[in-house]
Amino acid sequence: MNDLQFLTWVRGPGLDIAVAIFVLGVLWRLVEIYSLGRKMDRSAPRHTAGASGLHTVLRRSLPPPGMLKRSPVGYIGGYIFHIGLAVVVFGFAPHILLIKNLTGLSWPGLPSQIIDLAAVVTMVAMVGVLADRIARPVKRFLSTFEDWFSWTVTFLPMLTGWMAVQHLLLPYTTMLALHILSVEVLLIVLPFNKLFHAFTLFGSRWYNGRANAHKGVPV
Repeated sequence: MNDLQFLTWVRGPGLDIAVAIFVLGVLWRLVEIYSLGRKMDRSAPRHTAGASGLHTVLRRSLPPPGMLKRSPVGYIGGYIFHIGLAVVVFGFAPHILLIKNLTGLSWPGLPSQIIDLAAVVTMVAMVGVLADRIARPVKRFLSTFEDWFSWTVTFLPMLTGWMAVQHLLLPYTTMLALHILSVEVLLIVLPFNKLFHAFTLFGSRWYNGRANAHKGVPV
């Protein structure tokens, strides 16, 4: 298989397989989660200011008091790479075209200079977060293979995509194929590991906040 055949496969059957596993995996996990059911809380609600699902979503989206000062790299780097990742994924014109082909949805893309800057800043932030995790004994001790693996499958699409655009290291056709393949690996992995928090993050925070608000406990 030459470079062109490799690119043709990852853009065709490979992408179809990855998207199918991604969609079915996400649907299965969501059905699994939301079909668990919860017993109705029959106690009288205790209304407390600031206790609600929405308040919890907002509070949990900000660093707890004092934690930003204790772990600035983890929190600031985390915000930067999540925002940067969203900018690159949903702002790059070729990505928007792919999304349009898959879903029919489309929107204007951002200038290539902004995407390039966002990609570089995002990768720097991810490397900083990784270095911080390695350098801090407690974080390193608590980290599992899944943490390192999740970081890797998230970082590789950013790196290979940026290198393809910049025409670095390998011929463009080969690097583009590797970029698409890394994205497909990410799509296949995402529904079945910690990266699935992309779909449950705000829902779980809202549910916990609502449940505790019923007890009059702001969280």
